Amino acid sequence: MAEGEQKTHQVVKFMDVYQRSYCRPIETLVDIFQEYPDEIEYIFKPSCVPLMRCGGCCNDEGLECVPTEEYNITMQIMRIRIHKVQHIGEMSFLQHSKCECRPKKERARQENPCGPCSERRKHLFVQDPQTCKCSCKNTDSRCKARQLELNERTCRCDKPRR
Repeated sequence: MAEGEQKTHQVVKFMDVYQRSYCRPIETLVDIFQEYPDEIEYIFKPSCVPLMRCGGCCNDEGLECVPTEEYNITMQIMRIRIHKVQHIGEMSFLQHSKCECRPKKERARQENPCGPCSERRKHLFVQDPQTCKCSCKNTDSRCKARQLELNERTCRCDKPRR
């Protein structure tokens, strides 16, 4: 039987299904632009490359299949600049050599459901974990002690307006 052909009514054994679907490095076609998003002036041939990446299932919804060991591989890719030259050059890509089921990053975020303070100078703000409200670390009394007043928008002590 040639590769890719299947017998009709063939039943794949549980252990085969389990071993082939569990978290492991598996060849995955990855779009080059996904790896090199800033190289928009080129067309690549081929446009995607076969890389070993973690894939498969973990036996718990709270876990995800992630790489624990990685290495770089260099491949020859044709880079074409529209209406200009084309050349074969070397490009480096990340491959996964070992994978494990680890707790999802979302779980860690759920423990602290608040997003970060969106203000520009985050170090001047403190966040209430109950309400998620961001407020100033500086206090009005601390600013007044220096003959300044608290600007609640920037959380800085500014000179009083006259």
